[in-house]
Amino acid sequence: MFPLRDTITYHGAKFATFGLLILTGLAYLYQLSFGLESFSNIFYSYGFIPDAFFRNPVGEFYTIITSMFIHGSFAHLLSNLWFLWVFGPAVEGRLGFLRFLLLYLLSGVAAAFLQGFSLPDSLTPMVGASGAVSGVLGAYLVLFPRARVLTVIPPLIFFFFWLPAPIYLGYWIIIQFSQAFFDVPGVAWWAHIGGFALGLALVLLMRPKRNYRADPFWECWRDYC
Repeated sequence: MFPLRDTITYHGAKFATFGLLILTGLAYLYQLSFGLESFSNIFYSYGFIPDAFFRNPVGEFYTIITSMFIHGSFAHLLSNLWFLWVFGPAVEGRLGFLRFLLLYLLSGVAAAFLQGFSLPDSLTPMVGASGAVSGVLGAYLVLFPRARVLTVIPPLIFFFFWLPAPIYLGYWIIIQFSQAFFDVPGVAWWAHIGGFALGLALVLLMRPKRNYRADPFWECWRDYC
């Protein structure tokens, strides 16, 4: 299920969200500047490799951060940036610039650690912002339990649903757990779970700055917020 927008009316500038979108996009352009033949080499320079990290955690610690901004393909990049675009502004609107940025980065760190502990001997680089973005999803679930998410279900391109956020995000996290337990290759499922869990926990410790309401053009705030 692919999210298109939610029912939250945003308040204030979203500099952290937009900054992360731009920075991550620029990092991908940096990858492309090396040419297709050297594209994958970037993964081994800036990606998080569990085996290398646990052998030399001090020397490899930087890869926990840099891996969040490196992506394996344009589709991988677009997916992560789109989820950040849909869910990030509302969360930043409640937390403010610094706390949102802290939540994002710490969720990415937690994602790398959980993925690393699940496969400590892995030599495969973990790259992508999905762990950090998962933290934003966890925070969104806590902050906006009555919001709704406009969802399209491929390949039914014109088949749309307004799903309650807990149902959408609950379905999403169940998929991550099921794929992780069945050890489906190709995606760092435990990273998604780790980021989501820390984002959910951190936002409980952070006092939201603002109230919120649903966009009256789409939904009645008295019913859904």
